[in-house]
Amino acid sequence: MIQCPDSTFKNLLLFSKPLFNENQNLTGAHSILIDISGQVVNEIKQTTLSAIVESSDDAIISKDLRGKITSWNKGAEMIFGFTEKETLGKSITMLIPMERLKEEKQAMLSAIVNSSEDAIISKDLTGKITSWNKGAEIIFGFTEKETLGKSITILIPKDRLKEEKHIIDNIKKGKKVDHFETVRKTKDGRLIPLSITVSPVKDFLGNIVGASKVARDISARIQAEAEINQHNSNLEILNSIGKSISENLDVQGVLQRVTDATTKLTGASYGAFFYNDYQENGESFKLYTLSGAARESFEKLGMPRHTALFAPTFADKEVVRIDDILLDPRYGKNFPQAGMPAAHLPVRSYLAVPVVSKTGEVIGGLLFGHPEPGIFTASHEDIVINIAAQAAVSLDNSKLFEQVKNLSDRKDEFIALASHELKTPLTTIKGYLQVLAKKEKDSLSELFISKSLNQVNKLNNLVDDLLNMSRIEAGKMEFNLEVFDLSELLREIAETFLYSHTSHSVLLKIDDYPVMVNCDRPRIEQAIINLLSNAIKYSPGAEKVYMGLNIQDRFASVYIRDEGTGLTREQQRQLFTRFYRAENTKGISGLGLGLYLTRQIIENHNGEVGVKSKYGEGSEFFFTLPLEENLNTSTPRK
Repeated sequence: MIQCPDSTFKNLLLFSKPLFNENQNLTGAHSILIDISGQVVNEIKQTTLSAIVESSDDAIISKDLRGKITSWNKGAEMIFGFTEKETLGKSITMLIPMERLKEEKQAMLSAIVNSSEDAIISKDLTGKITSWNKGAEIIFGFTEKETLGKSITILIPKDRLKEEKHIIDNIKKGKKVDHFETVRKTKDGRLIPLSITVSPVKDFLGNIVGASKVARDISARIQAEAEINQHNSNLEILNSIGKSISENLDVQGVLQRVTDATTKLTGASYGAFFYNDYQENGESFKLYTLSGAARESFEKLGMPRHTALFAPTFADKEVVRIDDILLDPRYGKNFPQAGMPAAHLPVRSYLAVPVVSKTGEVIGGLLFGHPEPGIFTASHEDIVINIAAQAAVSLDNSKLFEQVKNLSDRKDEFIALASHELKTPLTTIKGYLQVLAKKEKDSLSELFISKSLNQVNKLNNLVDDLLNMSRIEAGKMEFNLEVFDLSELLREIAETFLYSHTSHSVLLKIDDYPVMVNCDRPRIEQAIINLLSNAIKYSPGAEKVYMGLNIQDRFASVYIRDEGTGLTREQQRQLFTRFYRAENTKGISGLGLGLYLTRQIIENHNGEVGVKSKYGEGSEFFFTLPLEENLNTSTPRK
């Protein structure tokens, strides 16, 4: 310790190192002084405090956060009788009497109960409330003073009173009621969803004397689940309506589905679609579809006009959404009605969305109403706008479809009329030529008459093809079914071609068994002749065509193969469509209807038709027909 010039004292720590000369004689020392006054003061304080603690008659004890004793003075030893060695590391509870521990535990439990956000209520076996925490007050609105001694039924709606009997019966049997979801009533009469757990309460003898109930408000969860379910339901409806709209060309059906779906999605009490109806006396609206109300409810009121509320939607293409129509400044401004007629459906919430075509024309409008205010939201508005846009596309498509259908009908009418008108002179010309053929015997005249007859027959066949195509497309092609032997028909056709088509030989491969089918014989004959004629026509450099019949499972399969130029993949893909003519068929007559008619005939008999071909190696056309059941096709022909 040294004294400083200011008369204060400092405690120093001295480090000294001796210094020697070259002869190792001590010549001095090198010293380092470190000020340790603060450390000494702390040590003095610590020593002083320790002395105070040790000399105190009071018990001075320290413990960690787990309640373990970390220090124990003499005063504690004198008061409690335990030595320091007996207490260090032990729980502080060793000093607390059992009764006091129970009191502290009870106080802690009470604190937990009172701080809980759940309603924690106890009741006796008669249903009288015996305790009521702050959470219960927040959830139900009753204070503790208002509930103690009252029946628990003040919280139970009348239609759920049986639940209390069920709960008490279980409690009396010692059974716990766990996470029971129900509805209870608040002080102001609101109904709230709760999840309740009820446990038996026993006295010190183990007798059940009451019940403790924990009730948790699950309103947020129920609302979230409802929103998720509603969202999923909306998605299903949107997907369904989107698919229906895209696949359906029926205007009435499309609009009814749209009206039903949007009424449901918006939560409207009623919805309607009004067409913009243009008349000589100006625009008016025509009710087309309705959902949620009887049609008479609207029709007896007459059709709406361009009022201040309707005009924005039907004239200006605006969406109108009103929380309370009675408060809207546009309401009740049109003479002679100062508001809704007496018989009008009650409307407070109102939503109107225009349906606009791609040309910008307002086709009509979707209108929705609800008797309560504030029902329709921006989300509802967006949903209806989206569906209205899809509906507009579908309605445009339906309109185009109707136009095409009308043109097709007119075309069919023309073909039918033209075919009829052509048939009459062709029949007359053919008759005259046949008479001339009998009278004219010189070779040149016979040649000209024969060629003329061939051309008349070709023209007659073309007219028949056009007429048959028109009948098929109109669904008016008739089929007269009969049971006949398909192999016999093939033989007859091959024999006919032997004389009528001398450029090619028809090589027939058929087993000597009858193959019975139930079909329209003339139509099947027409299909076979079409395929056989094509095989000859499109293989001009060949001399043979092949025709055969096989049995495959329960079907008869006919094939006709030629040695022509064959077909590309693209040609095979389009071959059976109307009026299709391959690029390499110039100079060969025909309208491109033969294969189309063949396919229609075969498919109308529940069969299939197809082609196998490789370009440069010829083609094989085939078709199948179902065998006639209950007929034996394995017996040889007699």
